[in-house]
Amino acid sequence: MPPPRLAKEAGRQAFGADPANYHGARPDYPDWVYRTLQSRCALGPGTATFEIGAGTGKATRRLLDLGAGPLIAVEPDPRLAEFLRTTHPDPALTVLVSAFEDAALDEAAFDLGVSGTAFHWLDEDAALARIARLLRPGGWWAAFWNVFGDDSRPDPFHLATRDLLDGPVNPAAGERGVPFGLDAEARLAALRRTGAFDVVDTAGRAWSLVLDEDQTAALYATYSTVSLRPDREPVLAELRRIAREGFGGRVVRNMTTSLYIARRNGG
Repeated sequence: MPPPRLAKEAGRQAFGADPANYHGARPDYPDWVYRTLQSRCALGPGTATFEIGAGTGKATRRLLDLGAGPLIAVEPDPRLAEFLRTTHPDPALTVLVSAFEDAALDEAAFDLGVSGTAFHWLDEDAALARIARLLRPGGWWAAFWNVFGDDSRPDPFHLATRDLLDGPVNPAAGERGVPFGLDAEARLAALRRTGAFDVVDTAGRAWSLVLDEDQTAALYATYSTVSLRPDREPVLAELRRIAREGFGGRVVRNMTTSLYIARRNGG
């Protein structure tokens, strides 16, 4: 029997209890993602952009630095949105506290739409249909993920903590035994299903994230499957103990960053 799943609506309040920890503990997106947005998706000075699920701004700052503007960051959790607004003061940035489905965004007004490790919390087909309406002809959509875990490589820490973390999974786990962000067949099919994009493409690269015991606990505290647990604090303490005693304070997590891009047809 498959494990129970967190409702998609849970993502709107699962990450805001400690925005500073979330911002510090989550890894940045690799530089190649932004280089691709520049070379393929026309990111540069004056690129009118919207960002879905901006969170604390892990991608927002880089987008601003590379010229995105105006940039409208849509974030449903008011705690994350306030952190983003406070820590990223920039006249080009507007933060909307709203679910994407309800956000007040003008149609055919944007050159670029992006979402970093958040799009799995939305209804994919409905969201893509709206994204297509928001983009100008020739505009680009880009969704990217930092995916924790890679079954093609040994993952001793995952095995050592699997029973401890047993419980509901979030939508990032995907529907077909493949993480949502790594299921290229499904993601590309959804983009093509809209009939709104004339170019779709994907790329991905594997890498490793090395953590000490405190960094390990801080990272896992940002996972929805941990932050929403009633026994959150004992679980984090046990994760810290396993990292210290079982791994000598050096945990290596397998990471894969995936990127999907699509160009709005009609340009």
